[in-house]
Amino acid sequence: MAQLGIVKQRDPALCALRLRTVGGDLTTAQLRTIISVAERFGQGKVHLSTRQGVEIHGVLKSDAEAAIAELAAGGVSMGAGGSRVRVVGACPGNSWCRYGAINTKDLAAALDREHFASEMPYKVKMNVTGCPNNCGKARENDIGLMGVTVPAWAEDKCSDCGKCVELCPTHSITKDGDRYLSDKDTCIKCSVCTTLCPTGAWKAETTGIRVLAGGTMGKKPRLGTVIADLIEDPEEALALVRKVLAVYRAEGRSNERLGHTMDRIGLDEFNRRVAAQ
Repeated sequence: MAQLGIVKQRDPALCALRLRTVGGDLTTAQLRTIISVAERFGQGKVHLSTRQGVEIHGVLKSDAEAAIAELAAGGVSMGAGGSRVRVVGACPGNSWCRYGAINTKDLAAALDREHFASEMPYKVKMNVTGCPNNCGKARENDIGLMGVTVPAWAEDKCSDCGKCVELCPTHSITKDGDRYLSDKDTCIKCSVCTTLCPTGAWKAETTGIRVLAGGTMGKKPRLGTVIADLIEDPEEALALVRKVLAVYRAEGRSNERLGHTMDRIGLDEFNRRVAAQ
């Protein structure tokens, strides 16, 4: 297999080095290594990609091997290109974001450990986002995991301020007499009410993972399809991703993104094949 992470540039004598940054995280020691390599072998700067990646541009092809060795010595590994699973991105999730419903970093690391650089019919991009605010762009990636929250109202803590009705982005919360109700059919499980209720009357009844597949923002844009809306066990969500990718490996055509394979087969048939795994 060709060296991972080496990207062609306009000048045939130059290349870019694409680095592996799982969930958008790097240690300060890794950053110092990247700075050193960019100064010695590149142009003294780095490029931050739209998917939290780091690239060192303007490296002479003849220097690439030495630059990669120095990166490796500093704990920085190479990213992937071509028809492979790329680096997994993630928002901060519940590690510090108040809206985050899930541990995005652990999920991103688990996806990366199992799937990074795996051969596929075409490139596969994965992102994990902590809630339906979708800062991690789960809907726009081939595989997306999204944290979701099912809210429940506690009458004894409610001050009847009506903020939940005002703030609900889908108008799913209504007042019926002395009670506040959430319509399960229109609720998008976004955690706005459970986060912003001033008295804590709205609590998370259940938190889990929404699994989406088939998103892409390339030449033929497509938003991801919900494969499962609420999985409470992270291992079950990871197992479902494994099944989706198995069907894609078996059915996908060369240079055909996952979502376009799903559309060609038909969503019902695709889901049937996933369930049969």
